[in-house]
Amino acid sequence: MRKVEAIFRKYNPEFPFDYAFVDAEYARKFDNVERFGTLAALFAVLTIFISCLGLLGLATYMAETRIKEIGIRKVLGASVVNITVLLSRDFVALVAIAFLLAAPLAYWGISQWLMDYSYRVSIGWESFALAGFIAVLIALITVSFQSVKAALANPVRNLKVE
Repeated sequence: MRKVEAIFRKYNPEFPFDYAFVDAEYARKFDNVERFGTLAALFAVLTIFISCLGLLGLATYMAETRIKEIGIRKVLGASVVNITVLLSRDFVALVAIAFLLAAPLAYWGISQWLMDYSYRVSIGWESFALAGFIAVLIALITVSFQSVKAALANPVRNLKVE
């Protein structure tokens, strides 16, 4: 750097020698994007956790209101898998509808955000398919926990309640 500064001062002595490394400038350029990504990931995890709590509460309420139906189905020979599928089907359908409504909006938002960059990348359908699959899987795990618990309950005790 001393040699470069000496050459700079020799040919342009009126201006101060101010330099910056390209890698540092490039990294500083994307500091805001990295901060935004960290915050988005944090809020996404928080949102998923809160939605799982809501799904768990809704599944608990639904299983409690259908406890007699579950008991009758068990007495008539329904398996734990059948009862779990019965209770989980509605929630999976709701998550799928929510995904179908949110996917075009997310595609539009990501496309608009990526327009700010000089080098463009295309958004593949694979990332949306993976996100939808993960959303359905999280909903299934959350709801299936309560569904299996309701399906394993003693049907005689549940039918005796009234």
